Amino acid sequence: MTQSSRSVTLVLGGARSGKSRYAETICRQNGRALIYVATAEAHDDEMKARIAKHRADRAADGWRTIEEPKDLAAILKGEAAPGRVLLVDCLTLWLTNHLLADADVDAEIERLCVAVSASSADLVLVANEVGFGIVPENKLARVFRDHAGRLNQRIAEIADRVTLVVAGLPVQVKES
Repeated sequence: MTQSSRSVTLVLGGARSGKSRYAETICRQNGRALIYVATAEAHDDEMKARIAKHRADRAADGWRTIEEPKDLAAILKGEAAPGRVLLVDCLTLWLTNHLLADADVDAEIERLCVAVSASSADLVLVANEVGFGIVPENKLARVFRDHAGRLNQRIAEIADRVTLVVAGLPVQVKES
């Protein structure tokens, strides 16, 4: 991330790959106003406990947290000012929230891409890479995988930098 102009970084990885930790590290290196945009929704006790732990951890680390499961475009428009760093964790959960709400996912992806492109803040966007596995056997899983792949491709086109995190190790995929 540069001081003179905004940057967009996409951090991809599998479950428990270290992608969120890596994204947090690159944000902290910037040393400016840090905003954590969390997209998870708690549908069960285990997820409620995870979210509570993440809230406590982020507060201890000096992050200002915004919890927004669906309207990321509005958050990016309202919070993405020069000098700020926004970490969105994660686009995959955001996508899931829209699928479960039976939203127009393609329209939501377009709104998000417009907001990312227009942002004047540094953005670090975290997403799961779900395309390395087998073709899922049920329709909802295939629809999810297809939307996730298209979302990641769209954001990667916009991004200045794309990093794939594997076993905690960052692999640069795109560097502008």
